[in-house]
Amino acid sequence: MSAHVIADDAEALAAAASLAAEFRAGAAARDAERRLPRAELDRLSASGLLAVTVPAEHGGADVAALTLAEIFRLLASADASLAQIPQSHFAYVNVIRRQGTDEQRKFFFAELLAGRRFGNAQSEAGTKHVQDIRTRLHPLPDGSYRLEGVKHYSTGALFADWIPVLARAGDDKLHVAYVPSDAPGVTVVDDWDGLGQRTTASGTVRLDGVEVPADRVLPHHLTFEGPQLHGAVAQLLHAAIDTGIAGGALAEAAEFVRTKSRPWFESGVDTAAEDPLLIQRFGELALQVRAAEALLREAARAVDRAQADLTDDSAAEASLAVAAAKVSAAQAAVEVASALFEVAGTRSALNSLNLHRYWRDARTHTLHDPTRWKIQHLGRHVLNGTRPPRHGLL
Repeated sequence: MSAHVIADDAEALAAAASLAAEFRAGAAARDAERRLPRAELDRLSASGLLAVTVPAEHGGADVAALTLAEIFRLLASADASLAQIPQSHFAYVNVIRRQGTDEQRKFFFAELLAGRRFGNAQSEAGTKHVQDIRTRLHPLPDGSYRLEGVKHYSTGALFADWIPVLARAGDDKLHVAYVPSDAPGVTVVDDWDGLGQRTTASGTVRLDGVEVPADRVLPHHLTFEGPQLHGAVAQLLHAAIDTGIAGGALAEAAEFVRTKSRPWFESGVDTAAEDPLLIQRFGELALQVRAAEALLREAARAVDRAQADLTDDSAAEASLAVAAAKVSAAQAAVEVASALFEVAGTRSALNSLNLHRYWRDARTHTLHDPTRWKIQHLGRHVLNGTRPPRHGLL
């Protein structure tokens, strides 16, 4: 595989905008038919966008968090499933940046620049809670490991070259094993049947006696022993996806009302777009989208500031800023995607138009982690000065 190498933030944003326009055209049909976006992901890989966080010393653009968030917002405004697929890719690039050895960085960053994709085998079903990870790395006499476990919600794994697997080693601490997707003992099952994000293929990964060399395992637990931005960056991308869904739904609603909706007979106007009550509602929805976009940008800037000077305080501020952005984005995505039907009218509910994909995607994606806990951490900080925890989901 070969890929273009993006030079800087401006080129990355231009590439994202171009691909978003391209992907938007087929998004409704892909969702309706559950046609997995293999060709689109190959286009994304070839564009170089999946390598934009590779450090400059390894040949990458090393774009700002502000740029990365905008890339995801643009892609999600066109196709929220497609935008969701590489979210974990970037999270596990960050693990290599922070915990990889020089040799590991050299190897994996070259893979990324060549267009290789990371998937995700992180969550497990039926455990006590989300951080109750039972997948195990069993140490072998030669220093390698045998990997055993079952993962669910494995977004991106079906399309990946490498599958980062979150597992516990003999010391019961969290590690990430980077496993080739075609390694013996790896089975990726396309059994995702969510009501939204239908084409993410967020199914099951089975790991049966997978042999993992020692140099493909990274000590992820060390990430959380000091100030860190792992959770802030991961959540920033989730917030960008929700913000993109909200913006995409608003644009779709406006286009529908301008071109297809009829005015209510009591309004006394000739077109639906002139109806003062609809104008008022669109203004309210636009306010929500603008607020989400503004908080997303501020959160990304807070992450960039913290990356430049990482301390307990700067990391905490970044996490809190991202938490605020995520709450606002989740609310905007669900409400605007639902209001699309309210403003567009009865015809918009036709299944053949598939406009409900925005609401289905919003409702599904915003279940990823509860925003009520983000509000809790914001309140605790305001009242008591309590820094947010370092668990990677904030």
